[in-house]
Amino acid sequence: MAGRSKTAQAAFDIAKPVAEQMGLELVDAEYKKEGPDMFLRLFIDRKGGIGIDECEEFTRVIDPIFDEQLKHDADYFEVSSPGLTRPLTTAADYRRYEGEKLDVTLFKAIDQGKTFVATIASGEEEAVVLTAEDGTNIRVEYKDIAKATRHIEF
Repeated sequence: MAGRSKTAQAAFDIAKPVAEQMGLELVDAEYKKEGPDMFLRLFIDRKGGIGIDECEEFTRVIDPIFDEQLKHDADYFEVSSPGLTRPLTTAADYRRYEGEKLDVTLFKAIDQGKTFVATIASGEEEAVVLTAEDGTNIRVEYKDIAKATRHIEF
C-alpha cells in the first residue's frame, strides 16, 4: 500500500516471503507513533480469515528475524487481522474474497445504482467482475470504486 514509512516498508519486505511460506498473505505494515510509543504492526490474512493462533504463530516466527534483520526502535510489535470491515483496496484483496458478497459504493452510478451489494466473481489486475443480486455480471474498474467492504450478515 502507498504511504508506508521506510521502516514499515522494510518490515513488509522482510515479512512477506515468510508469510507466504506459512500460507498467509501479508496485507500491510505500519510503523507509527501513538502517544509516547512507537508501534510496528503487521496485518495478515488468508482466504477464510485468520484467528489469534495464526497471529501468535506468525509473531513467533517473524520476531527473531526482525531482531536480526530490521533496524527499528518500536516499543511494541503487533500482528493482527486487517478486520472484517476493512475496505478492499488491491486486486489481491478482491481475489482473496472471490465468491463473497460486498457492499460497493461507486463514485458514479451505474444500472445497479451508486451503492449496491454484489458477489465477487473474479478479481482482475485493473478491475473486478461482480455479480449483482439480479444475476447480472458487472465489470468495474478499481479506480471507479469509492469503497468496497465485505458484506456482513448477522
